[in-house]
Amino acid sequence: MTAATARRWLHLVVGGALLMPYFLFVGTVVLALLGVPDFFTDPPALALTFTLALPLVAVTALVPAARPPSVALARGLTGTAPDALADGPARGRVDRSRTACWYVLHLGLGGVVAGATLAVPPFAVLLLALPVVRPGPGSPYALPTAGPALYLAPLAGLALLAALAGVAAGAGAVLARAAPVLLGPSPRERLERAERRAAELAVRNRLAREVHDSVGHALSAIALQATAARRLLDGPAAEGRAFAGEALSAIEETARRTVGELDAVLGVLRESGPDPGTAAPGLAEGLPALLDRTRAAGCRVTARGAPLPGVLPPPLDREAYRIVQEGLANALKHAPGAPVLLRLERTASGLSVRVAQPLPPVPPSPSAGGGRGLAGVAERARLLGGSATAGPCGGDWVLDVTLPTGAAPVPRTGEETR
Repeated sequence: MTAATARRWLHLVVGGALLMPYFLFVGTVVLALLGVPDFFTDPPALALTFTLALPLVAVTALVPAARPPSVALARGLTGTAPDALADGPARGRVDRSRTACWYVLHLGLGGVVAGATLAVPPFAVLLLALPVVRPGPGSPYALPTAGPALYLAPLAGLALLAALAGVAAGAGAVLARAAPVLLGPSPRERLERAERRAAELAVRNRLAREVHDSVGHALSAIALQATAARRLLDGPAAEGRAFAGEALSAIEETARRTVGELDAVLGVLRESGPDPGTAAPGLAEGLPALLDRTRAAGCRVTARGAPLPGVLPPPLDREAYRIVQEGLANALKHAPGAPVLLRLERTASGLSVRVAQPLPPVPPSPSAGGGRGLAGVAERARLLGGSATAGPCGGDWVLDVTLPTGAAPVPRTGEETR
């Protein structure tokens, strides 16, 4: 017997135990109406009691709260895949009807298997021991006491035990097949589950963008600044040491700012912080410091047309800052020391962001070596109703992003796919 069969057998025995209150209640009524002294020993009364108990089982299972415990038992004992079963109480009439059918099937088969589990093993043991231990004259069983039948009794006992195991396995298989049909989610619940999954993926994607754009840029800048500082400290020139001190100061400032942004993102993971998008400064607030950190890392940046404070809506301002940050980080990564042109231009329809640098010896590919950052830029632009392109253009590597100023606010965490 496999572990799955044993768990399903236990599930059926639990169903038999749940059937007992209904069975005893109906049995008491049958006993009073039919005048049966003991319906347990009267097969017709026993069958009638069992049959009349099942409609009562169905009625009680129409309560919406009846589905969660049934699903919990089915998940643990029938071996059904967790995603194949529904979560929460049954809300619609069809869902309640399916739950009632499952409850009747579970308790009905469970009553039969549980009753056989109680009755068959003792009788089988009696048959196994019959050639050695003879029943007394008062035994309720008509058992052979002599002849070939006496010595065939152990085989009959083994056959009974095998039949019981087969019936239990078959009934358990029926329940395992019926569970997804009767306890599975309805189309509406499947849609809600898909929406929840999409919202969770949106949260993960948004957090990934925030971590990549903030921490990734900072680590790139810190690595370049530390390398430059080490080389200059090894040199004899005093001005080299002074520049190294400036680089170390930039490392300190970059690390301190990044710790704050990372803490905001981790606060979202702990469900105790604000939307990670609010941790990013706007262009007017954060662009000067961003340019200073990038230049301190050895990147010669020329900025043109920075927007004035208060010109852009706050959500657009923060997302534009992240886009500029990723563009400069990409320049640091693929061509450190090369001149970079950052152009921010207000147009009739919105904001244009352009980051251009001379093509490195090996041009970066959007799918490798920075592809995640460029994909994040494209996602940010798309969520705002804009567009983003990156690639060679006239001897330069150019990132072009267009953002409409009339865009809807950036969706908060978990709302991107709604």
